[in-house]
Amino acid sequence: MPRKTPIFPGPRTARGAVLAVLLSNADQTGAEPLRGRVTLAAIVRALKRKYHWPIETASFPSNDADGRATWATVYTLPSEVIVAAMDERGRDWLRAARL
Repeated sequence: MPRKTPIFPGPRTARGAVLAVLLSNADQTGAEPLRGRVTLAAIVRALKRKYHWPIETASFPSNDADGRATWATVYTLPSEVIVAAMDERGRDWLRAARL
């Protein structure tokens, strides 16, 4: 199956905020649901499926704040994807996302 070109979501959306973190080459880790309705995992899933971003997921055992065992997840974009996105219109999009 041919690879689809990633699409930039609206820069002022929750999806845009998550993509901005990923494009800045920072790790996006698990967080409380955004705006009380959408989880970070759901946003990453939409970025992967609807917007075609090849986000990589890594999970590992961790401890919760109360000491219970849990799993932590880290989301990243491959560096070559970040470079390609920044060579296209990514720089302008990222500026708009950070305003």
